[in-house]
Amino acid sequence: MTKLSAAAVKSASPTDKNYKLSDSGGLYLLVTIRGGKYWRYDYRFGGARKTLALGTYPDTSLRTAREKHTEARETLANNLDPSSEKKLNKLHAEIDSGNTFAAIAEDWKVRHLAEKSQSYRVRSERILKNDLYPAIGFRPIKELTAFEILAALRNIEVRTVDIAHRARQLTGLIFRYAISTGRAERDPTVDLKGALKNRKVKHHAAIVSPAGVAQLLRDIDHYQGRPIVKAALELSALLFQRPGEIRQMLWQEINWQESRWEIPSSKMKMARNHIVPLSRQSLAVLQRMEPITGRFSYVLPN
Repeated sequence: MTKLSAAAVKSASPTDKNYKLSDSGGLYLLVTIRGGKYWRYDYRFGGARKTLALGTYPDTSLRTAREKHTEARETLANNLDPSSEKKLNKLHAEIDSGNTFAAIAEDWKVRHLAEKSQSYRVRSERILKNDLYPAIGFRPIKELTAFEILAALRNIEVRTVDIAHRARQLTGLIFRYAISTGRAERDPTVDLKGALKNRKVKHHAAIVSPAGVAQLLRDIDHYQGRPIVKAALELSALLFQRPGEIRQMLWQEINWQESRWEIPSSKMKMARNHIVPLSRQSLAVLQRMEPITGRFSYVLPN
């Protein structure tokens, strides 16, 4: 039977010793000699008497104390110790507060980003630092919703659609890492499929006829501009590598003895060493450039 009233709790005054005002089912208000009012629940578990703290008055009202008391009794009825469950829930809350999106992303970077190509690392770092961390970095990753992530992506989309899509992919990788390490339960980015504008694919005219290829090679051969630009055009035509890889070619990667260009895994998207055979024509281009740029790290600086 309920014994306490809100008025009785409010009017309870300190005396020369601590005393209790009982409610029901082991719930009571402890009034201290200094005037503090503490809600407590006495119960037995495993044959031992225990006390569970349920808050202080007036921060915790009589109604709220009763609700907490009811929850604790339900926990006890399930053969669980309310005090242990409270400590466990507090521990989980502390862990969750430390497991922010930014914290998980930094952990993911250490374990997975190092194996990626330099261009991928730089782009990912920029997206995290400039776009994702300011918007969602502070949020516990388990609490992040698809709506919050979409809002961050839409801000990026205003500038460039392509980077917005890359940011979504990067966010998904971080969430999947959080799931695999037990710090998240699902990846909300899967709910954002189709939420962003489609990327605009720009198709460049391709030279598909032998006559067109021949004309291109003649044009490169007759080019009268900077030697570095001409060498880049020649090597592109001879080696069939991406423009970024041609630009980042280093002299230390040229194996003259084996007549090959040895691109390290750190530069490659698939994180594997890449060997490019060098024909006598491409070797001739490199030999022509060595007196010009051999003192630099890059074959084609600037």
